[in-house]
Amino acid sequence: MCDFGSFVPADGLPIYLQIVRYVERGVAAGTIADGEELPSRRVLSAQLGVNPNTVQKAYRLLEEEGLITSRSGAKSEVCAPPEQVAALRTRLLEQEIAGLVRTLRQSGLEKEAALALLERLWEETKEEIP
Repeated sequence: MCDFGSFVPADGLPIYLQIVRYVERGVAAGTIADGEELPSRRVLSAQLGVNPNTVQKAYRLLEEEGLITSRSGAKSEVCAPPEQVAALRTRLLEQEIAGLVRTLRQSGLEKEAALALLERLWEETKEEIP
């Protein structure tokens, strides 16, 4: 069963989108596996303290994305074959990097300086993240 114990709501983004991102990132990182069950809409809404319609909206978006499957009267489960996980990981990383690039440009950093900063930080975190 997919665990939402580490889910921490943040300001500025609707909860249903935060749920979608949590599942997407979990699948991309491998902490949520293909075939893993998601909590029922009622259980998750109670756990997170949100309206069941909020969870329903998040699950519907995940279904439309093809990341989960739901059957009437049955549990929802993750449907993420390796090629879909790879594409999802790439999409999420591109979104994060695009935001970082915008921030660097707005800060007035030149491309060369930004790349040098990235390279330095990449080397500094080698030991932290193998």
